Amino acid sequence: MRTLWKGAISFGLVNIPVKMYTATERKDLHFHQLHATCKTPIQYRKFCPTCQVEVNPEELVRGYEYEKGKYVILRDEDFQLLPGENTKTIDILDFVDLAEIDPVYFDRSYYLGPNPGGEKAYALLKQAMAETGKIAIARVMIRTKTVLACIRGWDQLLVMETMFFPDEIRAPELITAEFKEVKLHPNEISMATSLIGNLSAPFDPEKYTNEYRSKLMEMIQAKIAGEEVAVPDAPETGKVVDLMEALRASLQATAGPKEEETTKKRRKKKTG
Repeated sequence: MRTLWKGAISFGLVNIPVKMYTATERKDLHFHQLHATCKTPIQYRKFCPTCQVEVNPEELVRGYEYEKGKYVILRDEDFQLLPGENTKTIDILDFVDLAEIDPVYFDRSYYLGPNPGGEKAYALLKQAMAETGKIAIARVMIRTKTVLACIRGWDQLLVMETMFFPDEIRAPELITAEFKEVKLHPNEISMATSLIGNLSAPFDPEKYTNEYRSKLMEMIQAKIAGEEVAVPDAPETGKVVDLMEALRASLQATAGPKEEETTKKRRKKKTG
């Protein structure tokens, strides 16, 4: 696996040399935009509307728009002056309980592997976090951006999850302020919790697949083979359904073996 970054975890006075790898990969199907007339992929070119010329990469600079149409220019040497720009260190700031962090803060996952010579310190940090039940909150520079991150043990590895800073999380009140006040009947709550119970199961990631991507790939293969692609009728949506009736129907549909097993146990207790 290709290494994205090499550096060290700073843990008190201990430095743990590590390599960073991408933990996930997108399986999306990518399409090219073609000219409909000749089916040639189109090109994107950087063009200056003022000078009416195509601009080469070496002619580009970075500018921050501080007022409409006004920019301050930042060059590479300016970024070199910023704190942390040249650091290759994952600085551990605190140790916290994972349960205290809402998943909305998590962004991307990376694997951290030990660099030669750092295996013992790497294993020590992983074991110490496992025994204390804590995860590390850290700060790290990735490419040209300082990010917040958490480090935790998973399987035989340390995993680093990049996180959003608090000011990057949109306030829930922006949405909840528009909510209408509703009253829930105890029967509705009871039936909803029963439905959740019927649908509860151990998490098995292998059973969740991207059906849309599979169907799209089947369609592409059929088109390559020159076959006719059948389009199924879209399911009806938008009908207003009575909540209690929907809950009852869902409970009946999901009862299955669990409900039968519960009923059998009750009968045995009565006859026993």
